[in-house]
Order: sequence, then structure tokens, then C-alpha cells
Amino acid sequence: MRIAVLSLVAPLAALLLASCSKTPDPVKTADGQISADTLLADIKTLASDEFEGRKPGSAGEEKTVAYIEKQFRDMGLKPGNPDGTYIQKVPLAGTKSTPEATFTVKGKKMAAAVDKDFVAVSTRFTELTEVKDSPVVFVGYGVVAPEYGWDDYKGMDVKGKTIVMLVNDPQIPDAADPSKLDDKMFHGRAMTYYGRWTYKYEIASEKGAAAAIIVHETALAGYPFEVVVSGKIGEMFNIQRPDNNMGRVPVESWMTYDKTAEMFRLAGLDLAALKKDALKKEFKPVVLPGTTANFKIQNTLRKADSRNVVAKLEGSDPALKDEYVVYTAHWDHLGRDPEIKGDQIYNGARDNASGTAGLIEIARAYSKMPTPPKRSILFLSVTAEEQGLLGAKYYAENPLYPLKKTLANINMDELNTFGKSSDMVIVGLGNSTLDDIVTDVLKSKGRTVTGDAQPEKGFYYRSDHFEFAKQGVPALDPEGGVEFPGKPAGWGKQKREEFDEKDYHKPSDEVKADWDLSGAVDDLMVFLETGYRVAQGDKFPEWKPGTEFKAKREASLK
Repeated sequence: MRIAVLSLVAPLAALLLASCSKTPDPVKTADGQISADTLLADIKTLASDEFEGRKPGSAGEEKTVAYIEKQFRDMGLKPGNPDGTYIQKVPLAGTKSTPEATFTVKGKKMAAAVDKDFVAVSTRFTELTEVKDSPVVFVGYGVVAPEYGWDDYKGMDVKGKTIVMLVNDPQIPDAADPSKLDDKMFHGRAMTYYGRWTYKYEIASEKGAAAAIIVHETALAGYPFEVVVSGKIGEMFNIQRPDNNMGRVPVESWMTYDKTAEMFRLAGLDLAALKKDALKKEFKPVVLPGTTANFKIQNTLRKADSRNVVAKLEGSDPALKDEYVVYTAHWDHLGRDPEIKGDQIYNGARDNASGTAGLIEIARAYSKMPTPPKRSILFLSVTAEEQGLLGAKYYAENPLYPLKKTLANINMDELNTFGKSSDMVIVGLGNSTLDDIVTDVLKSKGRTVTGDAQPEKGFYYRSDHFEFAKQGVPALDPEGGVEFPGKPAGWGKQKREEFDEKDYHKPSDEVKADWDLSGAVDDLMVFLETGYRVAQGDKFPEWKPGTEFKAKREASLK
């Protein structure tokens, strides 16, 4: 019997010893390191009045950068810049525009109020920009897209002219079912880059226009005109360029649909009818008879070195540690507006103190892993997203580590503050194999993936991951889900819409007493595991066929 007992004990002891010596699953070890309490504490600090709305080039930037750097340093993460610092300097050129504009139609002046009917800025780094007696031309959507056989300019010389462009890209009906959009043209409902305001100003610059006016429509832009106005308040930034941005169109403007329609009506034209004409490939630019625009923009100028904050967790595999997965979140918001009566600080609690806090918490969880993943992880908190994705753009154009060795970017912009959801929204779903990985991670947790419910608003082109995508790096743009167990159908969508209407880019974007960050914690663990799987994977994520970034990536990897 003693021999029999010993024969049973020996294997059991060996099994127990093997179990004790086995390295625990790093992701499971990280689970529990992210909590709603620590996440909320980070958000409250970053969104506090003390940080003054976190505008680049302000005292708020100094406090924000110092806070993020301290978190990374205290975790024991290595400096992310090869120069031995946690900082990548981003040279910005600041301009504060004071615009004046007059529009003359058939000898009569049309009244137009700044910030009510239109906004106008000059991104040129010069004190005075003037446009005098510039003929006004309607150029439809202002798009030149050879792959679709599309050219809204048809050879017209618009040098020195003021061009008026519709927002978004052409909404072309499907011939077989006019209630739907043609998926073969400009991705159907899903906006392409041609629909972004950034593209429209870029093409206006390329064409030599004197001024570019985008006609604002809330449904197609994805935000009300007030958001456009708030985005132009006070000092605006661009990356410092050697030509002082003189290659940009002199005047960048937005005008409400109603005011634009009035100008067209006074010129004897019907904007609604012309908008329909602009959906045809045969459309040609239309000169507004007897209509000229005058702009005078005074700029207050300064140059400022803003900063991206970057930390690194070095990979554990000597052969793969020089390859990277990059997590991003923008730390900046809109700062303070001294002209507002009452609360003047744009605290940006959800946008994007939440994402920045999430980046910090994911970094902390990675730092607690007993063994780092095979490849290195970069935690990149970027500046000036609200100014046009400038911090991400600067990194993508001046990467600290080669982009051809960057497997993926995972971006966090506005975490879920409404509680646990059964799904997760992936903006641009189907763009890359990253979507397959995150779908599998969610499935393992009993959750599902939801595609962007409003692809026509072009959300994929509106946050920092896009600058990586433009350079060919597969980029994931996840958002909080819309399906909340125990809540009525449509509740999640309603909560998102309430935030967009009441708080987005307003001083009221503050930490709310009814926030529930339990869902944000779940989402952050999904982001962590997705990045971990990529860092451990046998191959790089890839863009899927038909995606506009695929050719760029394939060329860079040759």
C-alpha cells in the first residue's frame, strides 16, 4: 500500500511543481490592473479646471505633459524617444484670426455675421491676409477623384477665385434602388477622404483658389455649426512649415446652408437644384453672376513647441523587439475662452481626458505583466488633435521608429461612460485584419462587434489613427458600444446623441455624477488583449482588398 501511495504522490507532486513554475498568462495577469476608480481619478485630474482645458502652447499643456510623463516614469516604462526622453517636440505655428468679410451680389452687399452665418480663418503664418473682389464659383463637392472618373473642376481655372463646396462627398443614389447610395461610388454611405474638410482645403490650395467656403449641413457634417465656430475660437495651430504655410489657400471658411442659399438666390441661382446637379459626373462649375467676395483676416502670430508624450515597453524577443504596436490618445482639448460669460473652460472630460486616462491605465497594465510581449509597445499621447490631428500627423511624418516596422495603431478617443455594453463599435469595420482580431477577442468575452452606424459622417478620418492609416499602417478606431443589457433598445444611441448635442466641444464636457466606467474598463481590456495578440502574432496585420491604404502599406514593406 505504501508503494501504491508513493506511486500516486510522485506524479501529483511533479504536476504541482510544474504548475507553480509555469509563467502565468500575461493578459490574465494584467486583468484587474485597470479599475474604474483609477481611471476616474486620472480623468478628474486631466479634466480639472487646474489644467485649463489642455490647449497646446498654454500653461495647461505644461501641467498635462508633466502629469502623463510622471505616470509613465512611475510605472518604470522606458522613455519612448530614442534621445532618452519621454518627449517628441512638435513645432506649431499659432494664429489667432480676426476675420472680416463682405459679399457683393449684383451691386448689393449681402449681410453675413461672423460666427453666426460664417467663420473664416487664415492658416498662413502672416499678420494680414486680404482677398479683394474675388469672383465666386460653385464647384459642387470640390472633388477630383480619377479612380471614380470624377472631376468637379472640369479644367476651370479657379486661381484667385472664391470657391464654394458642398460638405461630404457626392451622395450618389443607386440606380437599382434610389433609396440607397451607390456602393461603387465613394463607398456609398461611408464617407471617403474626399468628403473631409481637410481634403477640400487641400484641393483648394492645389488649385490656387483665393478662398474656399464649405457649405455646412449638420446631417452630412456630423456636428452642428456651433462646433465649427468653437473649433475656430481663439488661437489655432498648424505644424510649422518652412514656407510659413504660404502654400495653403489664403482663406478657409465655412458658411451655413441658409446663408449660402441666400447668396445663390440673390445671384439668381437655386442652391438646392445645383446640389442635385453636383451628383452627376457631367457637372461643371457654375460662376455666380455678379458675385464677389472680400476677406480681410488679421492674425496674431506666435510659434510654440508643443509635445507628444511617448513611453516604451521593450519587447521580450530579441529578434522582434524592434517592431512595434502603437497605442494613441490625444491629450489636448480647446482650452479657455475668456469671452464666454460663466464657465470659460473647455474641460474635455470625455473628449479626451477619458482616452488619455485609458492610455495611462493600459500602459500600467502592460507594465505589470510578468513577461512583456515579444514586440515592443509604444504608448503615445499626442498633441493638437483638435487642431487637425497635428501631433499624430507630426509623428507619422517624423516617426521615432520606422513605420514599416510598426504593425498597428490602436487609438482611443472618448471612452464609454454609460456602463457595460454587450458590443463594441468599430469605425471603418472591414478595413483591415485588425478588425478580425478584435472581433475574436470580443467573442471570447461573449461580446459582439457593431459597425459604424453613421459611416456617412466619416468618423474614420477624424481622429489620430487616420494619420497612421494615411502612411499605410493598419489602424484601429474602436468606440464604446450601443447595446446595453437591461436598457431599452436605442438607449445607447440616445446617450451618444445627447452628448454630441449638449456637451461635445462645449464647456459642459465635464465629469458627470452619473458616469459608469465599468464598460470603459471592459473596453480597455479588449484594446489591451488586441494589441497583445498583434505583438505576439506570426505576421503583420494587413489592409483588406479595396481599402485606399493598402497600396501604400505594400509599397513600404518591399
